Amino acid sequence: MKGIIGLTILMAAALGTQAQHDHHMAEKKDTMHDHHNMHTMTHAYSKNLPMNRNGSGTSWLPDNSPMYMYMAQKGKTNFMLHGNIFLRYTSTDFTAKGSRGATKFDAPNWLMGMMNHQLGKKGLLNATVMLSFDRAVMGGQGYPLLFQSGETWQGKPLVDRQHPHDMFAAISIGYTYAINKDIDVYGYIGYPGEPSISAPAFMHRVSAMNNPDAPLGHHWQDATHITFGVGTVGFRYKQVKAEFSSFTGREPDEDRYNFDKPLFDSYAYRVSYNPSKAWALQFSQAFVHSPESLEPDENVTRTTASAIHTVPLRKQGSFIASSAVWGLNTRDHGHKEHSFLAESNVQLQKNAIYGRYEFVEKSTHELQLEDVFGETKFSVHAFTLGYARTLATVWKTNLAVGAQGTVNVADNALNGIYGKNPLSAQVYLRISPAIHK
Repeated sequence: MKGIIGLTILMAAALGTQAQHDHHMAEKKDTMHDHHNMHTMTHAYSKNLPMNRNGSGTSWLPDNSPMYMYMAQKGKTNFMLHGNIFLRYTSTDFTAKGSRGATKFDAPNWLMGMMNHQLGKKGLLNATVMLSFDRAVMGGQGYPLLFQSGETWQGKPLVDRQHPHDMFAAISIGYTYAINKDIDVYGYIGYPGEPSISAPAFMHRVSAMNNPDAPLGHHWQDATHITFGVGTVGFRYKQVKAEFSSFTGREPDEDRYNFDKPLFDSYAYRVSYNPSKAWALQFSQAFVHSPESLEPDENVTRTTASAIHTVPLRKQGSFIASSAVWGLNTRDHGHKEHSFLAESNVQLQKNAIYGRYEFVEKSTHELQLEDVFGETKFSVHAFTLGYARTLATVWKTNLAVGAQGTVNVADNALNGIYGKNPLSAQVYLRISPAIHK
């Protein structure tokens, strides 16, 4: 609890300080209405696209996406800060139907700062730093999440837990050259960073903004969002973008404070298309070398496709944001596991109703059940429904309270271990920037 309280004070102070600075900047009407300064408020990797399209890494969101961030401008430079902290209590099997449930007070969190600077008439420089204090708050084994798997703690696979993210989740720079208003070329280097694979990572999707949990298909869809060593080159023509990345395939090690060795032994490509302001579509594929430390000889081909849709409603601060993400892991020996996610957030100013459906195929190896069932895989479904309400907005910072419940549905063979349809629930207090107007 001391760690959670300390983190809250630290992040609230950082967010509040930036918000006060942003407030003073906003009061300077000549700055806000200066045409040259307004022109600097663009996408991180294009002078000719809106800032709303920024996703994680170099990915795209719909242009309709609302922006929850603090922002300041100075000449040709933009500064942005956004993040999330959930102070929560969770129980992954509150009816005690099985033997794998757990309860915990924890605080999933992240904080991201970004700078955009115009270089001449054609150039745009971006620098991004993203931090997470997961490890300090919740320990090395992360937080309880039924049927979750991926990465390790003390040399053993994490099962029914979501691993903590590294403290340094992103440190990247990028340069974009605008050939004309329709054509951009750009380069991106991250240590760590995010290669060109999948939709924006779950914590950067507006459709998931009120849900503290990582998706069960995280390691089928967007687990490469923290990679120690990534280089990307990209080309945009109007509303279509093609990218290629070389990156380190090995997932981050158990030391969440260090910088892992960059290897650049894997590669990925992604094609993105935004047909209108409401839609962001992508198809991508990554060829990941030795992602798991416990299976160093096994490689994975990850294939993903996604569609993100955002539509504003009549009142300011009201919108519907939805995402559908499919991911497929194909291992060296031809073993294939599918995953699918559909989530939506209906924001009605201070009130939000949100939900998520997930399907993922989990092997007995992933669930550490090979001794019981041999080598096979199970279908897992999870249905989540939640509600959140903003209680107050102070210094352009939202304080919201929320609750959500999840029904887990798995193959009947797992009933003796997990119970039949185990129920998970959580309540939380969320601290985040208010919507940028």
